[in-house]
Amino acid sequence: MDLELAHTWALALLPLPWLVRRLLPRAAAGGGALRVPFYAALVEGERPGLALARWPALLGLLAWALLVLAAARPQWIGEPVALPLAGRDLMLAVDISGSMREEDMVIGGRIVDRLTAVKAVAGDFMERREGDRVGLILFGQQAYVQTPLTFDRDTARTLLFEAAVGLAGRETAIGDAIGLAVKRLRDADTDERVLILLTDGANTAGTIRPLKAAELAAEADVRIHTIGVGGDPRSAYGLTLGRNPLDEGTLKAIAETTGGRYFRARDVDELQAIYAMLDELEPVASDQATFRPVDELYAWPLAAALVLSAVAAAGRAGLTERWV
Repeated sequence: MDLELAHTWALALLPLPWLVRRLLPRAAAGGGALRVPFYAALVEGERPGLALARWPALLGLLAWALLVLAAARPQWIGEPVALPLAGRDLMLAVDISGSMREEDMVIGGRIVDRLTAVKAVAGDFMERREGDRVGLILFGQQAYVQTPLTFDRDTARTLLFEAAVGLAGRETAIGDAIGLAVKRLRDADTDERVLILLTDGANTAGTIRPLKAAELAAEADVRIHTIGVGGDPRSAYGLTLGRNPLDEGTLKAIAETTGGRYFRARDVDELQAIYAMLDELEPVASDQATFRPVDELYAWPLAAALVLSAVAAAGRAGLTERWV
């Protein structure tokens, strides 16, 4: 931390009072209506000493020095703080329809439902996106923004973990989720707009067709990576599951239309590998800029100068009353 002057040149004003006194002519003496030649003798016994008579002038000079210091803008410069130069606006759209309750994923040897697996892996992914603004959309029969774009990744992760199956209805509105993400991303002040869409089904609800929504995303320069979640009909531990309703054709078309990639996640390991690949496809900002926080201190010498000026003025007025 350092103490600096923003306008060092202002210190050149310090000798200005001396220059004014030396260069400007003095005011003409006299001009009074009544002259009393013996006035000095009358008040000689009451006249203050020379040092006492000069202290208002000395206070005035000190006040001037403080004013010049305030004009030089003293600043307390803090330690450098690193900031990313460039990041992405990245939205996650997570399916929480009824089918995400299907238990065909395994974490730590324990069978869990699809949404639990997505939370575990997507949460780690969000944590690694330092420098990116991250947002979260949850969708089922309806789509809604759970977290707007933010640098606060911890809050976004917390709200992801609080999501529950069925909160947005049991059906799946993939097109509406994409449309909502495009609406949030298209006005962002960045050239990198990315949507990662996770679903285990096909579009069964909503007002926007998925492929139409993908075309809108492409026009808005939003790149969509799609992830199909869920095990095959015969999954972990030999459990026999029902027919997988995943519409891979539509998910592939959405990704291709927007310049993204389609991934298939049949288990947690594949899901983790997908997010690792997404880190490579959409790398976090590596370059950094720094800034140093600045605390302005000019108010302190300015306030002190005003106080000293008032004291000097009061003192001069008191001396004048004693001399007259």
